[in-house]
Amino acid sequence: MIDLKDKCALVTGGSRGIGAAIAQALAENGADVAITYQNSVERADSVVSSIKKLGRRGLAVRADSADPEAIKRAVNETVETLGGLDILVNSAAVGLAGSIADLDLEEFRTMMDVNVRGPLAFAQAAIRHLPKGGRIISIGSALGDRVPFPGVTAYAISKSALLSFTRGLSRELGPQGITVNLVSPGSTDTESNPADGESAAFQRSLSSLGRFAEPREIADVVVFLASPAASMVTGSIVAVDGGANA
Repeated sequence: MIDLKDKCALVTGGSRGIGAAIAQALAENGADVAITYQNSVERADSVVSSIKKLGRRGLAVRADSADPEAIKRAVNETVETLGGLDILVNSAAVGLAGSIADLDLEEFRTMMDVNVRGPLAFAQAAIRHLPKGGRIISIGSALGDRVPFPGVTAYAISKSALLSFTRGLSRELGPQGITVNLVSPGSTDTESNPADGESAAFQRSLSSLGRFAEPREIADVVVFLASPAASMVTGSIVAVDGGANA
């Protein structure tokens, strides 16, 4: 077990999928955890309940990751309720499939607001609260580095932006002792991309391990990056893709 006792974390998009697994894993390792969600109160409450059952403080904040004012409120409420902020995990994201020729530009703008502007705005709001040893960890995608099939170009654009965000912000915050890293999952078994879905067999064929990741496997890497053991890791892109981009 990694010791995150007395650490306060905020996980965006923490009511389901990878975000929920991250929130749970952080709490299991001793952190108090706030999550943001947009629609499902029941799912968010369930995650918070699981955090509290571990003896940790939990909080769910309804916040649209495309709304800068909602983002500021979410960070402020986290700090006020938990008493500080040590770890920010940018997990909230939306996907957009289809060809560029048929792309709806308004839908693309919304996706970029959530997937790119959202992490930037959360980081901007969090920086003034993060102490030395603070952590900013974003969840990207293997598609941000390589696009091995058509139909995901727009989504890949949004995730590739996080590479520069991570590297650049690590330079800005390094003097303050704050690390900034990016976790890039490959195909992961979630509601939005189930391991028994229509394209699952093809996705498995891209992986050296020949399988989907479980959300907890992504979460365990995030926990490591949030821990003191990763104090010298910053500006890094950590692939958790089963070798898909090997």
